[in-house]
Amino acid sequence: MPPAKAPQRSERALRRKPRLRPFMVLCWAAVAILGFLMLGAKIEARGVAASTALAAPKAPKDGKEKAASDAGALDAGTVDEAGAPAAAPLDPDAGFLDYAVLQTEADFPQGISPEEKNAIGDGKVPIHREGEYRSPLAHPRFGGPTHVQVGVVISEVRDFSIQDGSFEADFFLSLTGDKDLPALDPVFPNGHEVEPTLVVDSPTFKLFRCTGKFTSAIDLRKYPFDTQMLHIELEDGKAGVDQLIFEADPNHTSLSESFRIASFGVASVGGHAFKHRYPARFDRDDLYVSRYEFTLGLDRFATSAAFSVFVPAFIIVLISLMGLWVPPSELEVRSNAGAPMLAAAVLFHYSLIQELPATGYLTRADKLMLGVYVSLLMNMASTWIFMVVGEERMEDVFRTARTWVPIATVLVMGAACVV
Repeated sequence: MPPAKAPQRSERALRRKPRLRPFMVLCWAAVAILGFLMLGAKIEARGVAASTALAAPKAPKDGKEKAASDAGALDAGTVDEAGAPAAAPLDPDAGFLDYAVLQTEADFPQGISPEEKNAIGDGKVPIHREGEYRSPLAHPRFGGPTHVQVGVVISEVRDFSIQDGSFEADFFLSLTGDKDLPALDPVFPNGHEVEPTLVVDSPTFKLFRCTGKFTSAIDLRKYPFDTQMLHIELEDGKAGVDQLIFEADPNHTSLSESFRIASFGVASVGGHAFKHRYPARFDRDDLYVSRYEFTLGLDRFATSAAFSVFVPAFIIVLISLMGLWVPPSELEVRSNAGAPMLAAAVLFHYSLIQELPATGYLTRADKLMLGVYVSLLMNMASTWIFMVVGEERMEDVFRTARTWVPIATVLVMGAACVV
């Protein structure tokens, strides 16, 4: 069979095709021009509507409408044309809740597990979608933190109690910012009944005179040669590190010339600042606070400590050693040199611990008294051994005890003082 021929277009159709091309180009050009005209009209209408809305007074909104409108405004305004997060507009006079919005499902990363979502916190709390922190206490429109130099001059420390670490203090507090300070709410975390009186008030400088009661941790491991560190802590009640950063000012951190405190001398004076984060107090509580800590080191007078603790302990041990030279024939006299000294040591130790709080460790005074007890025990054992040995060996035991018990006592008491 002859092969089938492909259908051939007529010459008329071939001549008509080139004539259609100019017509199609004109149609597409008309469509493009019409589209540009419609787009321009739409943009112009939006501009007029926006200017009208800005000029017209706004009617008050209820809570739900305000939250919805704020959420829409933030969603549209937090990214720029390139899709990157846009900088928050500056408004330092605004309150931190004035532009916060309620948290919604859209504020969580996609694909997180319920446990991760619960760890972040899914409550209906106000958050900030601008800036680094989501906490309702954040203020991303403040314009960056104010760096504040903190100075403390102590006038007086009184009623210091070694039992609970409490004390009263009277001091001057100066705050000097590198720009205008935010509205301050000074809080003393380790203080109570603190009364700050504002003496100087300017946009970049505040001076307070403060009086209050404070509490610091007590460390008695080296008692009676201990050094106690008294702390005064300061932070702001509302402003976080996005508004306020404290810095220690060593040039204005000192003591008054007339400063005195009973039973202690001044070992050190200083201060430092650091970022502090509380455990989550509520959902999205991710804001750090700047905290300043003033430290006053107090140490006991060494002479007083030595005569009140070490001298009585060594006298008790020395008196008990004198019984080692009493011969075995005077056994009753020899035994009286040890037992009364043990009672004296117990009473002396009891009087020491009455002045101190209960601790979970041994103080140096406790270790000293352990050495005293061991020394007295060796002395009394050297007497009791005469009751179990024969008369023929008493003289050898007497000479051995008189030689080695004092040596062992010196080693034990030396270790008790060093360890």
